[in-house]
Amino acid sequence: MKTNTMKAIVATGYGSPDVLKLKEVDIPKPKDREVLIKIYASSATAADQMMRAGKPYFGRLFTGIRKPNHPIPGTGFAGKVVAVGKDVIAFQVGERVFGETTLGFSTNAEFVAVPENGVILPMPENMSYVEAAPFCDGHLTSLNFLKNIAQIRPGQKILVNGASGSLGTAAIQLAKYFKAEVTGACSGRNIGLVKSLGANHVIDYTSEEILNENQTYDIIYDTVGNLTFEMAKCALSNNGKFISPVLQFPLLVNMIRTSLFSKKKAKFAATGLKSDKELRVLLAELLKIYESGHLKTIIDRQYTLEKLSMAHHYITKGHKKGNVVIAIHPY
Repeated sequence: MKTNTMKAIVATGYGSPDVLKLKEVDIPKPKDREVLIKIYASSATAADQMMRAGKPYFGRLFTGIRKPNHPIPGTGFAGKVVAVGKDVIAFQVGERVFGETTLGFSTNAEFVAVPENGVILPMPENMSYVEAAPFCDGHLTSLNFLKNIAQIRPGQKILVNGASGSLGTAAIQLAKYFKAEVTGACSGRNIGLVKSLGANHVIDYTSEEILNENQTYDIIYDTVGNLTFEMAKCALSNNGKFISPVLQFPLLVNMIRTSLFSKKKAKFAATGLKSDKELRVLLAELLKIYESGHLKTIIDRQYTLEKLSMAHHYITKGHKKGNVVIAIHPY
């Protein structure tokens, strides 16, 4: 490294994608138990754009009240270790790694410092940086929801709403891996993609109703947050679960109510708030599924770091297929 500065995107406050500005900032110095990573690719996600906007407002309790505590956005990363703290034993300079910074953010930049015991693992030889960068978004979240929250079992019927997005494309593949019968809901233009990932049935939400009492499911996984438990309960089996990573106040209310008074359950969890150790275990399990050939990363678009605001504008429209990746360093 010839200089002590790097290019990074800095959020000047909460607001539209226009708050994201390219700036020159100091390269972080790894602490004794940290590794410094040269980032080749990072992620841009629906969660990122929600946090950039500062909505829902109670989310600011975790990210900063008036402005982001960590002004450099992005959580997913894939790159190469270029320096290590004096007490690091798990990684070496030159090693290819990927992972997630959770509430540390800071990956939409040329370098990031990550604890060696954080959510970071060596990359498989056959995995590209572009594949690896968003791995901890859709894949990790959907594995947590299907395995831990819904406790999916072979033979169960699951409906995945938003089947062509980052979480949805992961959920279809993982549900098939767990031997469930999968129905995906998406727009007509994405039916081919959803079928190619293994969905047994596909609903085109532009021409038919997603939910009806004539078809019931053991799990309804709403990845995009445009369904509610009240809407979905007619299509749930007697002990069915409505799960969603999009926290809204009615979902919170129904979580509490159904935990006490109903066999049909509403469930939410913030995957990113799990401990680094728990997330590393989930990530290691994902790698085994990937290496067995049952999981792939769907990439919609790639943007350069300078065009991160354009990526956020695109994500805000709600039509992305799979993942959006920010290409930072050529490789």
